[in-house]
Amino acid sequence: MARGKRTQAPELEVHLLRQGLVESTHWAQVSVCDERGHVLSVAGSSDAGAFIRSALKPFQALAVATSATLEHYHLTDKDLAIICSSHQGNVEQARQVFNILWRADIDPAELQCPIPPGKRSPLQHNCSGKHAGMLALCQHYGWSLNTYLRYTSSVQKLILSKVSELLQMPAEELVGVRDDCGAPTYSMQLAQMATLFAKLASGNNLNLERIVRAMTHYPTMVAGEERFDTELMRLTAGELVSKSGAEGVQCVGRIGEGMGLAIKVSDGAKRAKYAVAIEILKQMGWITPTVSETLSERFMSLSEHKRLEVTGELTLL
Repeated sequence: MARGKRTQAPELEVHLLRQGLVESTHWAQVSVCDERGHVLSVAGSSDAGAFIRSALKPFQALAVATSATLEHYHLTDKDLAIICSSHQGNVEQARQVFNILWRADIDPAELQCPIPPGKRSPLQHNCSGKHAGMLALCQHYGWSLNTYLRYTSSVQKLILSKVSELLQMPAEELVGVRDDCGAPTYSMQLAQMATLFAKLASGNNLNLERIVRAMTHYPTMVAGEERFDTELMRLTAGELVSKSGAEGVQCVGRIGEGMGLAIKVSDGAKRAKYAVAIEILKQMGWITPTVSETLSERFMSLSEHKRLEVTGELTLL
């Protein structure tokens, strides 16, 4: 991962302990920002760059929410939640994705996300909700369905314009790459990711507020049972909005307070980002001791003989 010039505090360390002895170590960088983009606290460097991956999904959904596509096809907040999701591909979730396509009169064969190994349909891909939302947006505007993943397509240009507007920067400065599902994602500084989630949670934008409401009211659509995003949003009951990204990315917004958190684990370990998120949320007082204990039991106690331990603290700026 790229290193920024400004290092405010040491990176956090995540140790895998086997019967109390260190077996493996991960390092994580963290940034906390307000909705104006001011860095409030940091571990490592807030300038560090990473691909935002699936943590971008609420902002890809913003293009749908601002276009009247939801109203035109009579889509609900539950549909909006699955558009923001990295789901498990279970029957309920796949049916919700199908509902979007059915209401927009789109054949599921138009989905260009892969069929997951061992599955039978692209509806079961964890990004199928996002793809269905993009297709519904294209259908609403009369744009080509078979080119919706191209960088130059109207739907991807619209998404990029929404993200660049939130970050108050030229769209051409955001470097796009292909995510595993084929859709574009972008390289950003951790502070920019944290700023996006601060804006998402601020309550100052009606469309973002609707996305937050959809995600927090239907957390099982966003991820699934025993998944971190779902469990965190369920346990905090509308206080936090959470979205994971692959390769060690985790983002959280504190609803109504305009504060966002972004985490990047250097080696991409999923287990480490959840451990860091729990520790940082506890340090900042965003979760209660009871919630912290519940999450730790589920995501830090890996087995009878293995557990995760986080060392280090955020530096306040």
